[in-house]
Amino acid sequence: MALLPSWIDSANAPDHPFPLNNLPYGVFSVSDGALRCGTAIGERIVDLTGLEAANILRADPDADVLDALYWNDFMELGPKVWQSYRHMLQALLSISASEDIQETLTYFSLPLTEATLHLPFKVSEYTDFYAGEHHAVNVGTMFRGAENALPPNWRHMPIGYNGRASSVVVSGTAIRRPWGQLKSADHTQPAFLPSRRFDIELELGAIVGQASHGPLTVQEADDNIFGYVLLNDWSARDIQAWEYQPLGPFQAKATATSLSPWIVTKEALAPFRTHAPARQIALLEHLKDVGPMLYDIDLSVMMAPDGKAATSIARTNAKQLYYSSAQQLAHHSSSGCPMNVGDLLGSGTISGPHKPERGSLLELSWGGKEPLTLDTGEQRTFIEDGDTLTLSGAARGDGYTIGFGDCSGTVLPALSDPYER
Repeated sequence: MALLPSWIDSANAPDHPFPLNNLPYGVFSVSDGALRCGTAIGERIVDLTGLEAANILRADPDADVLDALYWNDFMELGPKVWQSYRHMLQALLSISASEDIQETLTYFSLPLTEATLHLPFKVSEYTDFYAGEHHAVNVGTMFRGAENALPPNWRHMPIGYNGRASSVVVSGTAIRRPWGQLKSADHTQPAFLPSRRFDIELELGAIVGQASHGPLTVQEADDNIFGYVLLNDWSARDIQAWEYQPLGPFQAKATATSLSPWIVTKEALAPFRTHAPARQIALLEHLKDVGPMLYDIDLSVMMAPDGKAATSIARTNAKQLYYSSAQQLAHHSSSGCPMNVGDLLGSGTISGPHKPERGSLLELSWGGKEPLTLDTGEQRTFIEDGDTLTLSGAARGDGYTIGFGDCSGTVLPALSDPYER
């Protein structure tokens, strides 16, 4: 697919993240503080809540669905409405739109720089998976040796754990270094201390747009996914090392999960579908691929020490995943587990086969044994106070780019006394 030209000139630049081909959905506010649903097009945000109230563009002719604080009510309307609404919006912003339409849409829009962005959907529940093979092999090799890197179940099903929806935050939210139990050097009595090995996880987050109440096929699961965001699952590796046996991550992953502010729709990403990597073991029937299920999305991580320039520390691609979000959702529902509108599925850390493609500091520094040297000359094994970590993602088409907006967070020092009131 080629660039779809818009009458908003800034949307037509080949490297701009928000062309007419994209139209990601977000929630924004201006000086009055009221939250409104909008879409990004070039350097502007279109106020879709305002267009609905004025009866210019409606998803539901009988009810307001964009007068809420999130996109959840819209998601409930289902895939046919998602598609028809997006196509109507594209027509209004197309270069062929009439002068009257252009004037109206200009009135109901504002520069991106004048808006504050918020979490675009209400997270019902959050599940994090472990679907990147290179990441799983790297971590397994560090802790169990190369011969036992992957557990026996890994190539048979997407491994995951239930996380905390309450600590999901939008990009730009500062992240406080957590306290937790850390094991001692002699493996005897633990100590309650601030995490010393705080880390990121470069992930893709899938948003469930339709509720379900029984097992879903992979195709049904794919149909139920509304869109995608970039996701950073902040991880305290030292807390995790002490707590994760026998039930897996708990407090180590509960501090915060950061999301990029724009929901990129599944339809916008459709031209970038790609096949899964070769499978050494055939999946069971209920998890088999039903076509290209992954996405060709370039991903990167930048690290900036406090007040200093950023360094690119990792570059990889979402096609490195072993399991698609649809397979993760199908597996999640296979026990009969109900899924809700607004459920969030994290892909797990996305890493490639080479060192510069590793999506966590745990891998990049190989457990702290191989420090990274930043462009500033400083070295890092894990995140230090004041560091800002920024995840970026872009799918590149014929003369256009589909972007997500950055997913960033700055790490603040741990509280001197976490129980002080």
